[in-house]
Amino acid sequence: MTEKNSKLVYSTDSAVPRKEKPVEKNLRPTMDPSSQRVIVRLDRKGRGGKSVTLIEGLQLPADHREALLKKLKSALGTGGTLKDTVLEIQGDRCDVIIAILTEMGHKPKRSGG
Repeated sequence: MTEKNSKLVYSTDSAVPRKEKPVEKNLRPTMDPSSQRVIVRLDRKGRGGKSVTLIEGLQLPADHREALLKKLKSALGTGGTLKDTVLEIQGDRCDVIIAILTEMGHKPKRSGG
């Protein structure tokens, strides 16, 4: 039987290459925080009516985003998560987050109401 017609599902002849973690796109880690366009907005859609504050536009490496998220969660005493490049903080904390980001040198803008 030729290789084209073979119905072989698994073979131990060669090593299977592992998938690598996806490389983050369009990140400039050397970008000045004051020149980044950071958007802070409140979102309730698809969350059962519960409020979540979203922080978008932070162009930071993954480890710096995680450290910022941990700092915000401990400062606010609330939960949160990191989805792709968006930081999600539980509750309506827009004003406090804007103040913290301003102290850090960013120029955040509030989006929405």
